Formats: sequence, structure tokens, C-alpha cells
Amino acid sequence: MGLLLLVPLLLLPGSYGLPFYNGFYYSNSANDQNPGNGHGKDLLNGVKLVVETPEETLFTYQGASVILPCRYHYEPALGSPRRVRIKWWKLSENGAPEKDVLVAIGVRHRSFGDYQGRVHLRQEKEHDVSLEIQDLRLEDYGRYRCEVIDGLEDESGLVELELRGVVFPYQSPNGRYQLNFHEGQQVCAEQGAVVASFEQLFRAWEEGLDWCNAGWLQDATVQYPIMLPRQPCGGPGLAPGVRSYGPRHRRRHRYDVFCFATALKGRVYYLEHPEKLTLTEAKEACQEDDATIAKVGQLFAAWKFHGLDRCDAGWLADGSVRYPVVHPHPNCGPPEPGVRSFGFPDPQSHLYGVYCYRQH
Repeated sequence: MGLLLLVPLLLLPGSYGLPFYNGFYYSNSANDQNPGNGHGKDLLNGVKLVVETPEETLFTYQGASVILPCRYHYEPALGSPRRVRIKWWKLSENGAPEKDVLVAIGVRHRSFGDYQGRVHLRQEKEHDVSLEIQDLRLEDYGRYRCEVIDGLEDESGLVELELRGVVFPYQSPNGRYQLNFHEGQQVCAEQGAVVASFEQLFRAWEEGLDWCNAGWLQDATVQYPIMLPRQPCGGPGLAPGVRSYGPRHRRRHRYDVFCFATALKGRVYYLEHPEKLTLTEAKEACQEDDATIAKVGQLFAAWKFHGLDRCDAGWLADGSVRYPVVHPHPNCGPPEPGVRSFGFPDPQSHLYGVYCYRQH
């Protein structure tokens, strides 16, 4: 029991070199071998550490703040408080590495990477170690683990965070099946989105997405959603579903891509202008209106979450021309709701208006 743990030191803000190893704090001070009343002894005598997190997925949107609930208690309850260590991290998914989010002892804490300045523990009530994340980003969605460490005992719980969003297929201006995986990631980012996960595509299919062109997903598989089986899309004999080509080579193989954009903090609108515009003029017109030309992901999000319904074709930032329809009506395209596309016309043509985006 006199074992001395020799570990590297990590200096926390406001701390004095707390010993640190692999995200966990260990105390090697003689005075800290039994913090509380009999550290370790109570747990060995049948006291159980329990961590509670919600079973349901939490839904929110980009730019918001969210609380990931996590509480712990002892069974049976203890009469005096104990000093515990808290660790939050984001689990590995679709090839992305694990990310440390925050570690803490009492009021001392440290956040990591992109989470610095955006996360803190609530700790408003006893045994509450919920994590608040502010200014949520597209890449923040996923599964988070809350771990409570009491001496040699540790227990953890899982919290799943999902952003409310819309999946949309994206095709290169050069035509169908022109994007490798890395180029797919780039074009989604340029349109205010990320590459969609399988779960997001599946949810979109359940909501009615029907698309015959195969596209990259976040795990580097290539799939496409079919609601109405037909000859060009695997044949009429197959059942509706999400069809898969399986994993593809990230550099050699080329397809379209499915992107995922979340609900907006700002507003997308069709700019009322006396004349039709070229692409350059469209960008300048939005700037003169204290806005920017909208991205494809922003238009899809405005259609999905704000009910943007307009039968006027307008330029977008990528040089495509599109328009959103919530309530289909005559002379406005197919009878289904959706975002219609005119493709990528000559940027010098004076045939279209423009969709602008203004942040709140």
C-alpha cells in the first residue's frame, strides 16, 4: 500500500503541479493517501460508486449551448463528501481519434484542443458534474463519456449528442462522380456543412430522401438512399432502403458526397433586386445589403427549419443556382417539396437573382 506512483506533471491553471497520467489524476502525497474518511476503505466495504447519464440522445443545433447531464452518487449514501476526479472525453467515431474535453478536481480544471474556452462543469448541486458546451460546432456531435474517479474506483456514463440538421447530396461543378473522399470533405466544408454519417443519412431516408447517385459518407463508405425502387437505381425488384457500395479507396475512387448542415443562427432570404445578376454582381449585392451570398448548406437549412419557400432561382456561393420549395405549386417544378437545382450556369449570365445570408 506504500507504492509510490511516479508520473509526469501537468500544470493546471491555478494548480501546483498536480500529478497527471493519461487523463487521470493520482495523488502521491502521504497526506492524500486517505482523503475523506478512509479513502478506498469505504468502497472496499461494499459502497458502490454509481454514475448516471441520460439514455436518450440529446438534440441541439450549431451555435447553441448545451448541457450534457452527468451525476454520481454512492450506494449506500456516504455521510461526508469525498474528493473525486472528473474526466470528459469524446469517443472515437468513423476513423476520427478520441478527443480529451475536460479534466477536473474540485474547482481546478483543464480543457483541451478546440474545446478550450467553450466548456465547463456545471457543479451547481452536490455530485453534479454535467458538462456545458458553448458555441456548438458541426464537429461537436457524437458520443461523450463522463468518468468519475474515486481513488482506485472509477465509473462512467455515456451521453450522445446530435445536431438537428439536414442531409443533402452534393455534386461537383464538373459533373457526376468527380470527388474523392478528401475532396468531398472539402466541398461540404465550403458549403457550411460536414460529410454526413450513416445514421444521419438513414434518418434522412426515413424522412423521405430519395437519391439515385451514390455519395461518400463520414466513414468513407459510399451509399445512396432509395424510397422508390426503379430501374436506374438497382432495379425495381429491390426493397426501399439505403444501398451501399461498402468502403471505397479514399483517394482513388470518385463519387458524389452527402453533406450535413445544421439549423442556422442567421437568416437566408431572396434579395429583392430590380435586375437579374451575374454571379459576381450577386455577391456584391448581398454585401451591399450587409449580408453574404448564401451557401448551399445554409439554403437547405433555411428550407428545412425556417420554411423558406420561394419559386425564384438564385445564385449561391458555389456558383450553383437553386430555389427552395416547401409547398409545391404549379409552374414551380416537381410536386414534392425540396431544394431545386439549375446546376452551375455560366457565371456571366443575367438570368437569376441571389440568396443572401445575414447572421443574427
